[in-house]
Amino acid sequence: MRTPQRVGRAGLPERVTIWEVGARDGLQNESATVPLEVKLEFLDRLAGAGLRVVEATSFVHPRWVPQLADADELLARLTPREGVRYPVLVPNQRGLDRALAAGVRHIAIFASATETFALRNLNRSLDEQFAMFEPVVARARAEGMAVRGYVSMCFGDPWEGEVAVDQVVSVGRRLLDMGCDQLSLGDTIGVGTPGHVRALLGAFTASGVDVSALAVHFHDTYGQALANTLAALESGVSTVDSSAGGLGGCPYARSATGNLATEDLVWMLDGLGIEHGVDLEALVATSLWMAERLGRPSPSRVVRALASAD
Repeated sequence: MRTPQRVGRAGLPERVTIWEVGARDGLQNESATVPLEVKLEFLDRLAGAGLRVVEATSFVHPRWVPQLADADELLARLTPREGVRYPVLVPNQRGLDRALAAGVRHIAIFASATETFALRNLNRSLDEQFAMFEPVVARARAEGMAVRGYVSMCFGDPWEGEVAVDQVVSVGRRLLDMGCDQLSLGDTIGVGTPGHVRALLGAFTASGVDVSALAVHFHDTYGQALANTLAALESGVSTVDSSAGGLGGCPYARSATGNLATEDLVWMLDGLGIEHGVDLEALVATSLWMAERLGRPSPSRVVRALASAD
């Protein structure tokens, strides 16, 4: 079988927006430099497979993420497809300058739910990170940009252990209050479970946050990413982050392995009868193409299954 049997389920969104992070989050941890031409073709293939949100790159300093040092040239040479958004990660005011110069209309900032990760990733305390982000968000909104706020370590931290739900809600509310349009709640090290997902999302909605402002970003370290995604869908979330072929990790947290594979997500959504607009066969072909260039098999189970069925 190359498609699952469709068996719908009441109470789930009719349509899900897939926020594709493969070209940014997926590639940022690669030790060998991926050629610019490959990145550009990867982005075009992803858009060609029907993905409408394709995160393109990051304006983080090249010293911290060398893989994305070509961000300016990549955006200058990118040929956007009609109807596709290409957000970029912007860490600070200098990054925003570069984004504005490149004509970017959608940006994301990357905050932490924990003190230790904020210090390691941003060189700021938990509270100090907001002082860094506030002028970035204010200026971006004044320029008419859409701003997404990533919150990392929402379900556990490799240095601090368990993370209190109310602490995550507090961080997320501060980002929304400063002007972020959407929050992406990240299980950076993949330790979350479905009950935890429901509890966190329920706490956000209980605090007055509309579920439409929330997205989820799961890593599959402990094999929980799809189960956690289903729990999020059951809670009303309709934007899910994923990475083609399951690429990715976090350069600042070694226990963070690959993201939820977009193909695995699409297979589940197809089985549930949820619309998403992605051509699974074209996406699998794209991930196989990228795996060849990276010199290793794709970790996505759906990619491997459909490739072996050929």
